[in-house]
Amino acid sequence: MILFRYILKSHVAPFFFSVFTLIAIFLLQFFMKFADRLVGKGLSTWLIIKLVVFNLAWMLVLIIPMSVLVATLMAFGGMAQNNEVAIMKASGISLYKMIVPPLLASVLIALGLVYFNNHIYPDANHAARLLLNDISRTKPTLALVPGVFSQEIEGYSILFRERKGDTLENLTIYDYAKYLNSNVVTAQKGKITFSNDQKKLILDLQNGEIHMLNKRDRQDYRILKFKKHQIAMNAAGFSFNQSTFGSSTRQDREMGAEMMMGLVDSIKQIEKRYLSEFKSSLDFYFCAPLPPNMYGRTAPGNSPDLMYMRIKEKINTAKSSVNSRLSSLNSQHESQDSLMVEVYKKYSIPFACIVFILIGAPLGTMTRRGGFGVAAGISLTFFLIFWICLIGGEKMADRGLLSPFLGMWSANFIMGAFGIFLLVKCAKEKVELNFDRLKKLIPKHLKAISEPNENN
Repeated sequence: MILFRYILKSHVAPFFFSVFTLIAIFLLQFFMKFADRLVGKGLSTWLIIKLVVFNLAWMLVLIIPMSVLVATLMAFGGMAQNNEVAIMKASGISLYKMIVPPLLASVLIALGLVYFNNHIYPDANHAARLLLNDISRTKPTLALVPGVFSQEIEGYSILFRERKGDTLENLTIYDYAKYLNSNVVTAQKGKITFSNDQKKLILDLQNGEIHMLNKRDRQDYRILKFKKHQIAMNAAGFSFNQSTFGSSTRQDREMGAEMMMGLVDSIKQIEKRYLSEFKSSLDFYFCAPLPPNMYGRTAPGNSPDLMYMRIKEKINTAKSSVNSRLSSLNSQHESQDSLMVEVYKKYSIPFACIVFILIGAPLGTMTRRGGFGVAAGISLTFFLIFWICLIGGEKMADRGLLSPFLGMWSANFIMGAFGIFLLVKCAKEKVELNFDRLKKLIPKHLKAISEPNENN
C-alpha cells in the first residue's frame, strides 16, 4: 500500500501542473479569438470573469484527459529515469501492478467527468452562449471626441469643442429623429448620463438655444432660448442587457444525456408516424386498383392520349408524395444520429482518461524521461491522433457512414488496443525509446550552444 500511495502521489503534482498550464494556453487562445468582440464595449470585470468561467467548462473536458496522459508520462518517466521501475520489477512487482493505482484514479476521474459532462457542462455552455450573444449585441462605448461630430446615437449628431471632466462645453446637436422637423440645439455646457433603466441617454444642457424648422413649411422657423434643457435619446445597444438563463432553446451541446435521450425517443415516435404515412402512400398509389374509367372502355370518348395524361399525373403525384415522406424520414433519422453522437461523446471522452493510462505508463518507462517537455510533446501527439479519430468518427456518423456508437468509440478502441500492446510488450521485456537520432537533425552551431563543453 505504501508503494501504491507513492506511485499515485507521483502523479498528483504533474497532473495539476499540466491542468493549470493547459488552462493558461486555452485562455490565451480564447482571448485572442474573442478580443475584438469584448474590447471597447464598457464591460465590467465581473462580466468578463463570468464569461471566462462559463467557457472553462468545455476547456476542462479536453484538458483533463490530456493532463492524465501528461501526468502518467512524467510520473513513470521520472521513476524509470531514477531506476525505481527497475527496482520494483526486481522486487517482483510487475508493470501491471504498478499501473493499478493510477488506473483506479483514472476511473474515478472518468466518472467525475461523466457527471460534469451531463450536469455542469451543458448549463455552462448554455450560459456562455447567451452571454456571448448579449455581448455581441452591445454597441461599443459612446466615444465623444472634441471637434468631431459623433453619429453613434441614431437620429442625432453631437459636436462639442472642449471637455472639462464630465462636462462638455460649446455643444451643437443636430436632431433629425423626427422626419417633419429639423432641430439644431446649441448650449454652453452639458453632461451625458444613462437613465436608471439603462434604456435612455440623458443629455442635460445649460444656457443654449433650440432652432426649429418645419420641413413642410420653410417659413415656420422658431428659436427657443433656455437655461436648462434635457434631451432623452435612445440608448438601445449601448448598455449591456443580459438574457434570462433558459430564455432560448438549447442546442445539442447544451443538454445532458438524459435530456437528449428524451428528444431521441420523441424523434423515434415521429419517425414511426412518418414511416406509417410512407407505407400508406405506397399502398394507396401502387397497390390500389385504378378506377374503371382510367382504362377508357367503360367511359366512352376517352382517347389513349387522355388515358396517358391521367396515368402520368397519377404517377407524378405518387412520386411527389413518396419523396416528401422519404425526405421527412431522412431528416428525422439525421437528427436522431446527431443527438446520439453527442450522447456517446459525453462518455467516450471521459473514458479516454483510462485509455491514456494504458498508453502513458509503458511510454513513460520506455522514454525514461520525466520532464514536462518530453511528456507534453508525446501526449500532444497522441491526443491529436485521438482527436482526429474522434472528429473523423463524428463526421462519418453525421453522414450516416458509421453508427454513432462506432463513430464516437472507435478512437478509444484504436488507442486502447495500442496501449494494451505497449503495456504487454513493455512488461515482458525491457524496451527503451532513444531520441539520440533526432539530435542529428540539430545544426552544429545550435548543438554547440545547447550542449556543455566537455573540456570545461
